[in-house]
Amino acid sequence: MLFDGHNYICGMENDFLYVKLSNNIAKLIRKGVFKAGDRLPSVRMLCQEHNISMNTAKRIFLELEAQSLIESKSRSGYFVSRLSYRKLPLPEVSKPLQHNDRNEPEELIKKVYATMGKNDHTLFSIGTPSDELLPLSKLNKEMKHAIQKLKGSGTAYEQLQGNEKLRSTIAARSLSWGGYLHENDLITTAGGMNALSFCMMALAKVGDTIAVESPCYPGILQLAGSLGLNVLELPTHPITGIEIEALKKAIPKINLCLLVPNFNTPLGCCMPDEHKKEVVELLAKHRIPLIEDDIYGDLYFGVQRPTCCKSFDQDGTVLLCSSISKTLAPGYRVGWVAPGIYKEQILKLKLVHAISCPTITQEAVVNFLKSGRYESHLRQLRQTLQNNYQHYINTITEYFPEGTKTSRPQGGLALWVEFNKKVNTTELFDRAITQKISIAPGRIFTLQNQFENCMRLSIGLPWSEEVQHKLTLLGKLAAKMQ
Repeated sequence: MLFDGHNYICGMENDFLYVKLSNNIAKLIRKGVFKAGDRLPSVRMLCQEHNISMNTAKRIFLELEAQSLIESKSRSGYFVSRLSYRKLPLPEVSKPLQHNDRNEPEELIKKVYATMGKNDHTLFSIGTPSDELLPLSKLNKEMKHAIQKLKGSGTAYEQLQGNEKLRSTIAARSLSWGGYLHENDLITTAGGMNALSFCMMALAKVGDTIAVESPCYPGILQLAGSLGLNVLELPTHPITGIEIEALKKAIPKINLCLLVPNFNTPLGCCMPDEHKKEVVELLAKHRIPLIEDDIYGDLYFGVQRPTCCKSFDQDGTVLLCSSISKTLAPGYRVGWVAPGIYKEQILKLKLVHAISCPTITQEAVVNFLKSGRYESHLRQLRQTLQNNYQHYINTITEYFPEGTKTSRPQGGLALWVEFNKKVNTTELFDRAITQKISIAPGRIFTLQNQFENCMRLSIGLPWSEEVQHKLTLLGKLAAKMQ
């Protein structure tokens, strides 16, 4: 049987059959069992092989098309698509030095973020969805509604733990990734970075060492530095995330660990479930807390939302942080943390540093989430980001210099590009900014002297002829440096 259906269908009583079959076929395509241009079985053949309905079979093919893995040809059927990314090799597994380091590119970070808000620039550097991809008018209505309904029009302090309805809604949504959270497990924060900050302050003291992925979001590196922590960067695979063997060797050196297992920036990699489980068990065994940043988890390109490390937490030592900053409203600063056994420490810090989160924005966000419009928005946003990724890859393949490597994000907002060593992306930033193009040079994602020939591109811009032109121009600028 072509897709080994019997093994895949057994024990599916509670799962959607099309999800299982779609995942199975997708894996075979990604592994190269089915190659670009290969013809797939017809809808009718799939129905016969797996004893499924015509509608289920069609849904399977629609899902694979949505992932750009297959394409239909009129009167000919379905074929494995000739994806451009197959022509572009993956970046290397990162190889940071295995000791604590502190070499922050502060001036470069300032230069990059100085472009934020410049509407006349093409901001490939800013890792948030463009306003044009957000439901602004609907959010405006929710803000007005919140002011009208809240006591004192929202001028009063919110309770310390945060908006109860919001916590209840977030807890309910955790079922989609096996979280089974309760509203009392959650504390709201002023965005995701505020949640990470509370966690670091609660778990570590000056001089402690925190393990992170490499490359790593610069805000995390800066936050750790501001708290006097040493940073140990771990080798990271562009598809599967941190190398677990490297984490095992680092155990004696570290006091805590911070990971972004689902579609981290800048690589966009997603840790397999078995890796997440192994990491959680390893750290719990050595009583090392894990701060999990799941800010990109809802931006998956496949058929199912990925699980979180928190799903495997038996001891309450995983502190799950997230927010709506990358999916709905960056400026609303609505985030949360499920701190496990560290709840009282986090509440104490929130009382000292914040007292309360903004009342109006929490109310507006929970009303939007409860209305069902959030899920509709997410479906559209995920499809847009996935389409953007394909557009970027097509343009990079055609116009970037030979030897360019790219990550293969399975979700999120980032695309990691690696040039040969002749291209210094800090210099490329300076050249590109004269053309009103802003990029995020690779050097800002590390505290070590590495990734100088890499850059992160945000795929959160609406695709247009102008964006394609600027991306093409960026590739030509890089080609001149080679």
